[in-house]
Parts: sequence; structure tokens; C-alpha cells
Amino acid sequence: MTTDTSRARAARLHAHGKPLVVEEVEVASPGDDEVVVEMSFAGVNPVDRYAAEGRVAPDGPVPRTLGMEGAGRRADDGRPVIVQGGGLGTARDGAWSSRVVAPNSAVTDVPPGVDLVEAAAMGVAGVTAWRTATEQAKVTADDRVLVLGASGGVGSILVSLCHSLGAQVWGQTGNSDKTAFITGQGAEQVVTAGAAELVAAVAPLEPSVVFDALGDGFSGAAIEALAPYGRFVTFGVSAGPMAEINMQMVYRKALTIYGYGGLIESAERMGAGKAAALAALADGRLKVVVADVLPLGRVNDAFTALVDRAVSGKIVLDVTA
Repeated sequence: MTTDTSRARAARLHAHGKPLVVEEVEVASPGDDEVVVEMSFAGVNPVDRYAAEGRVAPDGPVPRTLGMEGAGRRADDGRPVIVQGGGLGTARDGAWSSRVVAPNSAVTDVPPGVDLVEAAAMGVAGVTAWRTATEQAKVTADDRVLVLGASGGVGSILVSLCHSLGAQVWGQTGNSDKTAFITGQGAEQVVTAGAAELVAAVAPLEPSVVFDALGDGFSGAAIEALAPYGRFVTFGVSAGPMAEINMQMVYRKALTIYGYGGLIESAERMGAGKAAALAALADGRLKVVVADVLPLGRVNDAFTALVDRAVSGKIVLDVTA
């Protein structure tokens, strides 16, 4: 790791669809509304892979440092913080670096007792789970919740959060080897089912809420499985972006469909969500499982693991290694 405070080691996008390159880069001096953060860890999310492929922020500057979330310490006073937002990783250099210049609006203090490796997952995955469950679906103890992709970075956090809210929670996975992990997060039952089997598999639950990180055929099946007056929340499409939905079921069952778009939310709303998610992590209302901590030089391996669904929980980069 470089010790020159004007330089940093970073994972850089040079061309869409090509492997990232880890190299030393110049770090700009912070402006009046910016702060330097000495980074420790950074989360890896599907949206980062989409950015590398040009499916997200296709007009963003190239080359640039990727990474939309991470954790470290402010260079000015040493306070532990997370960084997310303000165009990090999309419109400007992001968190996959040993040193980041971030807008003040993208920096959130980390509460005492929270490990930075877990905090690194809060800016994207943690806040997505928190806001979809508490602000959109408004999950309560009366709900029967189905989490699709329950072993994933957001899905696994959602299982723990909805369990802590008192709801009955079932988790879906395509791999029975992940059953123990999902139940360990708080799921009462785990169903190993593809899209074609989903409706029959979850019929005993009669879900009042479905969280969908998968898309493709799972979305239509989830709409069919939902109980009347149910809520459907979509925040990812790891199985595919195109879905066929029976709209007659939507209106006949008086369903509500929510889409979560964190990239277009205001800094104020995201800041409040990040602070709330961190507080919930600190007091145990939600749990983050870090499946693997990889050195920055293995960032492309992290992308491969996401595509292969080879991990349960979050992948985090150690940007100092």
C-alpha cells in the first residue's frame, strides 16, 4: 500500500466489459464541501458489476475507480465513517481505493461498537434492506414475508431484519446447501425452488410481502403467490431484467408494487436511511454476514463469485491489502 498521501491504490475501470486494473492513482485535493477518507473495506454489489459492464452509469468518466460503498476513517479527525452516494463509483472515483475524496453528503458516521468490515456493507445492501422493509413494505409482526434470493447480500439482511420486526419469514434459494445459512439469519422455513416451482412451494405461507432481488420468472410467480392486499418490493434482477406479470392478479388482489431505486434518491433521504441502518446493525436488529474478505487485487474474482452465486452474504474488499 502506498504511503504517499497524494496517491492511492485503486481498482480502476478502463473499458466497459473488461477486467478492472488495480493501480496507483493521483488523489485530488478535497474541495470546500469534501472530505478525505482513509479507506479500510469496501462492499461488492451487483450494481458495481453493472457499472463495470456499462449497464449502470454508461456515460460515467473512464478510467475511474469503481465501488459505491465502503468504510474507513476520516483523514481530518480519524472518525469511523461509511461512504456512499454523491456519484461515488458512477460520476466520480469510488470506494475501491485506499483513499477517497468524498462529498460531505456521502459520508455517514459509524456508531460505536460496529466493526468497519460490517459497516462497509451498509451503504448499499444495508440501507436497501432497511428502507425496503421499513419505509416501503412497512413490515410488522402481522406479516408473512417471503424473501427471494435470501442468501444474497441484501436478501440475507432482509431475513434478519424482518425476523427482528416479528414477522414470519421464509427464504427462497436455488441451492439447498444454503438452507442452514438462511435459517441462521432468522428464516422459519427455507424453500429450494426455481421460478416454476415457487407458487406451490410457498402456498402454505400465503405471503403478505415479497422481496424480489431476482426478477425474470420469479417476479411473475411472486405476484401469483401473494395474498390479497399484499406488497411486492423489487430491488434487483440477478436472474434477469425481463419479467412477465399477470396484471389481472395485481388489480384483482389489490396488490401494491414498489420499486426501490437507491441511485435516484436524494442525499437527505439516503443519509437518514444509512444512519438508521447503522443504528439497527449496532443494536442487533439486523445482521450482516460477511462471506469473504478479498484483497483489492482480487476484485475481478469478486465479480465472478457474484455471477456464480458462490457465496452466502456479502463480499467485502480489503482495500489496504
